[in-house]
Amino acid sequence: MEINIVTVTVGMLNNQCYILSLPGREDCVAIDPGSEPEKIRQACGGKKIAAILLTHGHFDHIGGVDALREADTPVMIHEADAALLASPALNASWMIGQSITARPATRLLHDGEDIEAAGIPFHVIHTPGHTAGSVCYQTGSQLFTGDTLFHGGYGRTDLPGGDDQAMGASLRKIAPLAAKCALYPGH
Repeated sequence: MEINIVTVTVGMLNNQCYILSLPGREDCVAIDPGSEPEKIRQACGGKKIAAILLTHGHFDHIGGVDALREADTPVMIHEADAALLASPALNASWMIGQSITARPATRLLHDGEDIEAAGIPFHVIHTPGHTAGSVCYQTGSQLFTGDTLFHGGYGRTDLPGGDDQAMGASLRKIAPLAAKCALYPGH
């Protein structure tokens, strides 16, 4: 399956938002729309956002959600990170002196779950460590890691919900996939 992937760098922390679509379809998926919703919308090329997938609930990954979601747009996040959407204390937006939130997700995800959006199948891999509800999304030979992996490293564990031991276990869990998949990190 050929998937078109557009990377949009947004926000003060240079978060990577990914827009995925299939050729010939008029819809797409947005992964981690952290901010700059108009820039993200432009990158969608006129396609309808069929779903918003969140790898975790930190402010730099959720800030554009409410501006991009429509009444029928599913927003998905792992159940362990659902509370971060409404809490600046938990989503770390207090660190930048702001109160960034998003309305509740419409679907809470679990490890090993298979979902589909805009005709694209995704496998949900729970990878706690950066946050309790961090996930990676695998579709074919692509792995969208959020902040489980950074370019050249892995996510920090010193924020609320972070856990060094859980991160180690998560990195071991995805190592076989990381060796054979194209990686799309959060930063």
